[in-house]
Amino acid sequence: MGVLVGKKAPLFEADAVVNGGEFVEKFSLEQYIGKKYVVFFFYPLDFTFVCPTEILAFQKKLDEFEKRNVAVVGCSIDSKFSHWAWLNTELKDGGIKGVKFPLVSDLSKTISENYDVLAGEYDIDEENGQSVFVGDAVAYRGLFLIDKQGIVRHQVVNDLPLGRSVDETLRMVDAWQYVEDHGEVCPADWHPGDDAMEPTADGVANYLASH
Repeated sequence: MGVLVGKKAPLFEADAVVNGGEFVEKFSLEQYIGKKYVVFFFYPLDFTFVCPTEILAFQKKLDEFEKRNVAVVGCSIDSKFSHWAWLNTELKDGGIKGVKFPLVSDLSKTISENYDVLAGEYDIDEENGQSVFVGDAVAYRGLFLIDKQGIVRHQVVNDLPLGRSVDETLRMVDAWQYVEDHGEVCPADWHPGDDAMEPTADGVANYLASH
């Protein structure tokens, strides 16, 4: 699995559905550079089981992300039409109606490949020389925190059955923004209001001595 932390987030142009039902062509994360932080996350498929719990959890905390100047963007290998249908299906029927943040269509799977979260890979069938896909042609549950300069500052990738923690994502946003604002570093299990550390040997020693 590739590590993108410290690197430019791969950019793309793709179909997306925004505001719960509006089609957008050539949606790009580039629109946020210089303006917003981005939490860009992948999920395997629309109309499945773990995925709506995550997506609805992000929607529930969307105001908290917006307070922190963070755009939340989801992505799967489904078509824009599948996204639209899911967004317009009631929760009681397995839908995610009410979700407002963008859902990107990675029908070609190139975005998932570029972020190295595709749960499989293309290979050559030695018998006929044709390209075949080995594994699951869906994305792992990858999540990337991208700063306003377009640099990845945090990433986590879960296997398909394992849902992510939206609260942990918010904690990482808070930690990174604290680092940017104060120049200190955040120790284990840091939360807003906790002590941080000077990034020096004395800073670490002083922190450990007081905790």
